[in-house]
Amino acid sequence: LMVTASKATVPTISDQASAMQLSQCAKNLANALAELRTASQKAQEACGPLEIDNALSMVRDLEKDIQEAKASAEEGKLKPLPGETLEKCSQDLGTSTKAVSSAMAQLLSEATQGNENYTGMAARDVAQALKSLASAARGVAATTDELPARNAMLDRAGDVMDKSANLIEETKRAIAKPGDAESQQRLAQVAKAVSQALNRCVNCLPGQRDVDNAIRTVGEASKTLLADSFPSSGRSFQDVQAQLNKVAAGLNQSANEVVQASRGTTQDLARATSKFGQDFSSFVEAGVDMAGTSQSKEDQTQVVSNLKTISMSSSKLLLAAKALSTDPSSPNLKNQLAAAARAVTDSINQLITMCTQQAPGQKECDNALRELESVRGMLENPTEALNELSYFDCIDSVMENSKVLGESMAGISHNAKNSNLPEFGDSVSAGSKALCGLTEAATQAAYLVGVSDPNSSAGQKGLVDPAQFARANQSIQMACQNLVDPACTQSQVLSAATIVAKHTSALCNACRLASSKTPNPVAKRQFVQSAKEVANTTANLVKSIKALDGAFNQENREKCKAATGPLIEAVDNLTAFASNPEFASIPAQISPEGHAAMEPILAAAKTMLESSTGLIQTARSLAVNPKDPPKWSVLAGHSRTVSDSIKKLITNMREKAPGQRECDNAIEVLNGCIREVDQASLAAISQQLTPRDDISMETLHGQMAASVHEISNLIDPVAVAARSEASQLGHKVSQMVSYFEPLIMAAIGTASKILSSQQQMAVLDQTKTLTESALQMLYTAKEAGGNPKAAHMQEALEESVQMMKEAVDDLGATLAEAASAAGAVGGMVDSISHAINKMEDSPGLEPEGTFVDYQTTMVKTAKAIAVTVQEMVTKSNTNPDDLGGLANQLTNEFGDLANEAKYAAMTAESDEIGSNIKKQVGELGFTCTGLVTKAGALQCSPNDSFTKKELIESARKVSEKVSHVLASLQAGNRGTQACITASSAVSGIIADLDTTIMFATAGTLNRENAETFADHRECILKTAKALVEDTKLLVSGAGASQEKLAQAAQSSVSTITKLADVVKLGAASLGSEDPETQVVLINAVKDVAKALGNLISATKAAAGKPHDDPSMLQLKNSAKMMVTNVTSLLKTVKAVEDEATKGTRALEATIEHIKQELAVFSSSDPPPKTTTPEEFIRMTKGITMATAKAVAAGNSCRQEDIIATANLSRRAIADMLHSCKQAAYHPEVNKEVQMRALRFGKECASGYLGLLEHVLVIIQKPSHDLKQQLASYSKRVAGSVTELIQAAEAMKGTEWVDPEDPTVIAENELLGAAAAIEAAAKKLEQLRPRSKPKEADESLNFEEQILEAAKSIAAATSALVKAASAAQRELVAQGKVGAIPANAVDDGQWSQGLISAARMVAAATNNLCEAANSAVQGHASEEKLISSAKQVAASTAQLLVACKVKADQDSQTMKRLQAAGNAVKRASDNLVKAAQKAAFDAQDDQAVVVKSKMVGGIAQIIAAQEEMLRKERELDEARKKLAMIRQQQYKFLPSELREDGQEQ
Repeated sequence: LMVTASKATVPTISDQASAMQLSQCAKNLANALAELRTASQKAQEACGPLEIDNALSMVRDLEKDIQEAKASAEEGKLKPLPGETLEKCSQDLGTSTKAVSSAMAQLLSEATQGNENYTGMAARDVAQALKSLASAARGVAATTDELPARNAMLDRAGDVMDKSANLIEETKRAIAKPGDAESQQRLAQVAKAVSQALNRCVNCLPGQRDVDNAIRTVGEASKTLLADSFPSSGRSFQDVQAQLNKVAAGLNQSANEVVQASRGTTQDLARATSKFGQDFSSFVEAGVDMAGTSQSKEDQTQVVSNLKTISMSSSKLLLAAKALSTDPSSPNLKNQLAAAARAVTDSINQLITMCTQQAPGQKECDNALRELESVRGMLENPTEALNELSYFDCIDSVMENSKVLGESMAGISHNAKNSNLPEFGDSVSAGSKALCGLTEAATQAAYLVGVSDPNSSAGQKGLVDPAQFARANQSIQMACQNLVDPACTQSQVLSAATIVAKHTSALCNACRLASSKTPNPVAKRQFVQSAKEVANTTANLVKSIKALDGAFNQENREKCKAATGPLIEAVDNLTAFASNPEFASIPAQISPEGHAAMEPILAAAKTMLESSTGLIQTARSLAVNPKDPPKWSVLAGHSRTVSDSIKKLITNMREKAPGQRECDNAIEVLNGCIREVDQASLAAISQQLTPRDDISMETLHGQMAASVHEISNLIDPVAVAARSEASQLGHKVSQMVSYFEPLIMAAIGTASKILSSQQQMAVLDQTKTLTESALQMLYTAKEAGGNPKAAHMQEALEESVQMMKEAVDDLGATLAEAASAAGAVGGMVDSISHAINKMEDSPGLEPEGTFVDYQTTMVKTAKAIAVTVQEMVTKSNTNPDDLGGLANQLTNEFGDLANEAKYAAMTAESDEIGSNIKKQVGELGFTCTGLVTKAGALQCSPNDSFTKKELIESARKVSEKVSHVLASLQAGNRGTQACITASSAVSGIIADLDTTIMFATAGTLNRENAETFADHRECILKTAKALVEDTKLLVSGAGASQEKLAQAAQSSVSTITKLADVVKLGAASLGSEDPETQVVLINAVKDVAKALGNLISATKAAAGKPHDDPSMLQLKNSAKMMVTNVTSLLKTVKAVEDEATKGTRALEATIEHIKQELAVFSSSDPPPKTTTPEEFIRMTKGITMATAKAVAAGNSCRQEDIIATANLSRRAIADMLHSCKQAAYHPEVNKEVQMRALRFGKECASGYLGLLEHVLVIIQKPSHDLKQQLASYSKRVAGSVTELIQAAEAMKGTEWVDPEDPTVIAENELLGAAAAIEAAAKKLEQLRPRSKPKEADESLNFEEQILEAAKSIAAATSALVKAASAAQRELVAQGKVGAIPANAVDDGQWSQGLISAARMVAAATNNLCEAANSAVQGHASEEKLISSAKQVAASTAQLLVACKVKADQDSQTMKRLQAAGNAVKRASDNLVKAAQKAAFDAQDDQAVVVKSKMVGGIAQIIAAQEEMLRKERELDEARKKLAMIRQQQYKFLPSELREDGQEQ
């Protein structure tokens, strides 16, 4: 947490030195923690068995410490340590008691399981918790003044230590005899003794004793209720009634005082609880009097029953007060205490309602006043959530209750006026309930407002809710008591059983959730174990209840009673374990600003309650005496105040909606950020962005990367808050926006240091895009406001979140690329460390796949890492500049591996395998950081041989760790691991066979010596049969052990390798003069290899699955396909030398292959990659050729033609089906077009299959009629191909172009030429002209680039000529240009319109390439290069003019041609600029040697002047020559071009 918090803080620190220091310290801490984790894991492996002994000696030492403290206390020398107070130590004692109980429950559970390793860990936890308890007990004793209390505390603590030591000793014995019933019993007894000792210890706390006394008082007073008869006291009913009302008010007041005191000091609590005890005694006395005065036995029983209820709720109140005083920070205890006080009030009201005979309406008013008194305390500083309501639920609740209250107030005044007293009473009760609801909603809303202030820290939810466990425990115990009650009826038994089932189910679910969330392996195990125990004991109880329901007799009742014991024990253990403070929630800390924001809501609610109390008191007297005018005006005043305060409450709640203010502030900040980026962009465009000199580029990169990373982490939390957690919205928005200002500053700083204006703009534009998308998201988040009912905003929010994620990814990718290019690897090292930490954290989501799925992906990723590492070693010698990119790739691959490892560990068979996988991946991560660091260092100093050696050593370590990771995965599932390896080997064999097919097709697969096919036939048949046996083993291996599966996979791979080799030799022996037969044979074995690959994958997926699993069906299908293909191979081998049947056999094999390809095509699995519609169209052309060949073969019936058809068909259909599916699944293709393409792809293949099957029939029985039908089959195929091409056009939409169209080729080639010229210009900028005289050994790597540019420009110009011809034909067809006669020489350069223009571009670009090449090699000047480039620009401009003159302005052809022409023109301009800059720089660099002697010096000056005059004369002549050439050319221009030219 500390490392994460530090890293998150770094971008927000403006002082560079501090930011760098904090960043470095965070990295050092992360490394140290990682090393500590590794060391502690190793230590744990080594010292596991010694944990129990160590814990025991630690507890015995603690016992000695307590005895020493007692001796010091008796001598008066026991002093409190610095910072210790009675309050603090009492709280610590309460907390540590819970921790001891929880750790003890864990220890008992592990000891019962008999797992020594986990028992040792649990014993260590018990010892640690006892250490805290001993320290707290010493502190309480040291801060207590009375000697007896001090000694009592230390005695009790010593007793706890003694009993705990006995428990650990007993555990040690139990571990030695797992499953021994006697040792288990002893263990349970010792554990009970520890629990009792803990309770005695807590009861010694000051304040606790007084609460215990009060509980005893309540118990003693309640004993009088157990009497059989209640004699009358002789007082009148009125006296008894008045007395009861009086003591009821006193008891209600005392209950509220207990609630207040439990938040104060122990003295306050002592006073309040003793007063409550006295008031309770008085109340019971008055209640017993009332029972004696009751007229009938039934009334008496009813009164006593109500008194018992009050006694029980009073005890609960005192217990809740006691719990809260020992642990004031515990969540939910305050709410439980308030609820207990409300329960006391309700039960008092129930009794009063029953017993008193007042005028109607009076007791309702009294009850209402008591209820309002009990909820008033809620409004005093609410610091924790009252219920689960969200902010908008609170607003809804206020609206509903205010409506009810309005109706009730109207009813109160109307019914009081008309003396409708029963209705008056109902209105008062309804109003009171509405007021309680309003108060609760206002309190919860105020809490949420306070928590949502960015300066407050919101509470964190605990792993479990101890209150839920306590409630469930209580309900289960009550239900079990009812079950065993002899008076219980059959229907009550069933209702009790329902309650038990409901609560135990809830507990098991809570345990399942907690075990998936906790990172602590011991706790994870304990939750699962506890849930199992509760579930099993519940099942036993339900079984006995069913028996009891079937036969309701005493014997079954006894069985039922026996079954409740284990359940109650299991639930008690679970509740004790769940009460561990480690799992508790962290309460919210509300800031002063938060309190200020809460105040208006609380003030309005308080005013409402005060006025309501006044209103009910006034209404009470008006109900008795409606003719009292002054009272009516008081009532009206109260009623007005209540209405106003509710209006004010609603207004305040609407205005204070959490997060709104923060969203507004954030929007303002982001708008400011966008303005800053815009200003920086303007400065960059005008070359005025001043570089920042106070900071390095790497630091700026680091700042940007850190900011982007933090922003990325906050996108989802902001979205979740905006959807449904209003109280979190302000926090998350403020947090996110705090990173934008540092991001903008760093982005502008980075841009200022980048030389290339294009890269500058890229950084600024992407930063602006991110800021704008954040702004958009904040607008929608503000609108959504955390209200789950604002459904109309959810879609917009989702969209803006997606946009922002894309912007973050784009900017992140740009930064990673830039960092890797510069050799800055800090960010990559952080990413790897982050991935390792994330892997160690508990995962938030449940794993979706099985272990085999994660194992497969991890093997693939680990191998990819090994390849990347190997490449890094190679590049370290040849091209160190590429190391940054490879290091980035390694970082990404490791991130994927760590993510998969987390889920693989969760789904592994045992915890040991899971933790070993994580451990090996973690170690691989640390070696990867070393390699990445070395790669960065080597990139910065490429010639450092020492760094190179270190890099190679690091690479070796990484490769070694990769093998360890693979080994740990293999340990997880050896069989499936062998399947993965086998699958990879088979892929290699298939690739090798493809290569062999290429050689065979080219006619270069020659036989060795004079061998014949017969030499190999037997070997092929024998190996194929062996492969069938392996197939059987593989299929049975899926249901067998991992060991057998591994053997079967390995065996099948060695057999297929052998088979492929012998078939290749057999094919070669047929001789290169018969290539088609060679291809048929190799294709047959390739089909077998493919089928084996599928079978291995199916076996891997089905391993360990039940027989009815869908993967088993897939396995059977794969096995059938395998057998079919092997049979096909055997038939092909037998037919190869039979001239009469080999063609037929080849065709049969092809038909089978196409059917299999069609099955794969028809499956719903998406293809591994996607392709473009153009590629798809190109593939469909092969089908047309194959169809023609098939028809010809059908007509000729020659075996050679049939074989050729079979081979061609196989390739054409497979290519078409693959490219069809890949193009259909392209992300830009919509669903409808996708379905259409897939349908026609299937139709085309089916049609072609029909054609081949018909050809097969013709070969076997040739007839004229059958040959006639070939035409209809081929038409069907042709129709499908047409439909396919149309589907492909639909995929591309309006953007579709014919790849053969000359204009498209011209466009593509011209754009390629433009890119080549850009590259040449950039390179030229970096080069310096050679100083004269030239050195012979000067070598430049620029010639290759110039050659490439020349090639692509040549291609562009030839394509451009074709395009111009096509356009010319279009113009001729439209009649805009006359057809050109053969002798039209007079028309000069425009005789052929666009074509002449295109040729001019071609000529000029060729000149440009020559000039550039010469300039680089030093044979020509920059001036020649500049003039050539200008000529390209001019001729391209003329081409565009030629387009404009004749062509249709909206023609798509022309628009594309123009765009491509513009690209060339731009590129040429850039080349000119670069060359001019180079020439200009060269002037500074020219070395002029000035002669020192006088005569020589003067001669030098004269020579320079002479040269200058000569050059000036040459310049004048050149200008005149150019003018004459232009005048001559101008004569031949058409008139429309001249005007156009003049306008320009």
